Amino acid sequence: MERMDEILAAFRRLLEIMDELREKCPWDQKQTLESLRYLTIEETYELSDSILERDLESVKKELGDLMLHLVFYSKIASEQKAFDIKDVLESITAKLVHRHPHIFGDVQVKDAKEVRDNWEKIKLQEKGNLSVLSGVPGSLPAMVKAYRIQEKASGVGFDWDHPDQVWEKVLEELSELKEAVESGTDTKMKEHELGDLIFAIINYARFIEVNPEDALEHTNRKFIKRFNHLEENARKLSKPLHEMTLAEMDVFWNEAKKFE
Repeated sequence: MERMDEILAAFRRLLEIMDELREKCPWDQKQTLESLRYLTIEETYELSDSILERDLESVKKELGDLMLHLVFYSKIASEQKAFDIKDVLESITAKLVHRHPHIFGDVQVKDAKEVRDNWEKIKLQEKGNLSVLSGVPGSLPAMVKAYRIQEKASGVGFDWDHPDQVWEKVLEELSELKEAVESGTDTKMKEHELGDLIFAIINYARFIEVNPEDALEHTNRKFIKRFNHLEENARKLSKPLHEMTLAEMDVFWNEAKKFE
């Protein structure tokens, strides 16, 4: 109970500071819901970086930045007589209770997948959505969007039965892309076939319980680390990269792999 009092006091202090900033700070006074949107996106990516780097101290700070944005949006909305932070908290509390009938009701579930599927079904009932996919934000990055589309379709039973079937689809799409490239077809067709292949691979990743966004980001970071090692050794040799042969580069590339 004492810890809860401390948490409430800290949150109250943040709200008080937000009120004061909005009243006295020229920059904070100028902000709107629209002007904050881009900053919120940036803060979200900074939090993502901290999580991937497993830097918990940084995660704490980035969560604080995001918390500030939530309070900021609510403050602006309260000035417009639309809603305030209390309404925001009550809204998410009601949503959590309603979408967890296996906790706050008498629904029985056997695993996390069934929980997720129930969540999507309840969400559709709440919003009266005409499409299962209408809840996927159009501005999501393409890979994340594909993953969410597949999850939502799976939630209503539109899915493969076994990973082997998905892998066969991957091979089928790979063959179609190869055929499009070799036949010298136009760029648009190659783009379509490549998109189909990537979509199939993302689907396979879902079936083997690997988040494709995380997998690709880990590979990006691994490549950067190896390439930085290559550049560092090229500088020691006072030899620009463009003057090195691929075989020379491979020596340092393979050396970097040993340190992983």
